[in-house]
Amino acid sequence: MPATVVVGTQWGDEGKGKLTDLLAKDMDVVVRYQGGHNAGHTVVVGGDRFSLQLVPSGILYPHIIPVIGNGVVVDPGVLLEELATLAQRGVDVSRLKVSGNAHLIMPYHHELDRVTERYLGKHSLGTTKRGIGPAYADKAARVGLRVQDLLDPKIFREKLDIALREKNAVLTKVYNRLPMDATEIAERYLEEFAPKLAPMVADTVGLIHEKLVEGKNVLLEGAQATFLDLDHGTYPFVTSSNPSAGGACTGSGVGPRDINRIIGVAKAYVTRVGAGPFPTECNDEVGDVLVERGHEFGTNTGRRRRTGWFDAVLARQAVRINSTSEIALTKLDVLDPFDTIKVCVAYEADGEKYYYPPYHQSILHKAIPVYEELPGWKSDLSKVTSLAELPSHARRYISFLEEQIGIPVRLVGVGPEREQFVNFVGE
Repeated sequence: MPATVVVGTQWGDEGKGKLTDLLAKDMDVVVRYQGGHNAGHTVVVGGDRFSLQLVPSGILYPHIIPVIGNGVVVDPGVLLEELATLAQRGVDVSRLKVSGNAHLIMPYHHELDRVTERYLGKHSLGTTKRGIGPAYADKAARVGLRVQDLLDPKIFREKLDIALREKNAVLTKVYNRLPMDATEIAERYLEEFAPKLAPMVADTVGLIHEKLVEGKNVLLEGAQATFLDLDHGTYPFVTSSNPSAGGACTGSGVGPRDINRIIGVAKAYVTRVGAGPFPTECNDEVGDVLVERGHEFGTNTGRRRRTGWFDAVLARQAVRINSTSEIALTKLDVLDPFDTIKVCVAYEADGEKYYYPPYHQSILHKAIPVYEELPGWKSDLSKVTSLAELPSHARRYISFLEEQIGIPVRLVGVGPEREQFVNFVGE
């Protein structure tokens, strides 16, 4: 049975967790394929809010095997704390499987993330300072420690000693920080974390392929989104991995021919957290309304998100990069009070129009959005349960987005609850 990928098409926070949770009832395995605990998923079930960081959204279904894939970077303390919280709320967490090839976030990654951001000053990237970037840097430099190293204390200590020689030199000589103690770190990771994580560690590539051969349904979920992708995002204001659909293959061990459905998740407007270009950003009353109605504050950090009108230029590029087959449009209800709703259909810069993002950052930073205006529906969508109940102007807005991005919108979110989605077939 081919696999399904859920990918964000903007700058994150599109509602991937909610969609993954909605789809999970028909799935057998849900795999998180990249990122770390810098991206939160919020799922609301029966009025109960679950904020997930590392654990795949499918864990809320008892029939699902949730998997943390090899492309994820894992802070074991954060993971165990999250599992304990879920267990206290009655969720069975014993089903979780963690790839032995996933890399560990170490204490020195946290420290390097903090001091580097401080050192950059006004040029900082706006990271969450949770060690994600430094952990991926060590992975690329081939000096990282992996989850499987927790199962071999001798290997763990040897790798840790090698890593700390360089890390302590940088911390003490460049940033004037105190050196970190290898013995203290090893004791915590090997004595506190390893015994609890050991039962979860598995050959997740083998597990996923066994299920595919058995005809089971596999869902691959990413963190962050297309324009935070290390290669395809608004560099350097990106994450340190590949949230785009190609990253689903490398981060899970599933080949392209095993994937037949790629669902792009997009908000009915756009948000981003931290620094970086944002052509449709609204620094006015509109932005304030979007923040207030959309509860646009980070799941993990609590930071206020930047908000703006829907950007079809970005959406077209996301369809290209991900081979997106369809769109799940979330938070349409947030636009309920507006008389007029804008959609960016192109950029203008230096007298030229761009229908896809310009490749050069200098052009993107000065791009001016070209808007089309559509009438608002001025009614409450939160109680809508079918396409027939959607106001005509809301249906027209969705159809206009389909025309602009070239693929169908299949689901429309009209509220935070698990089932507040409407199946949509464009007119």
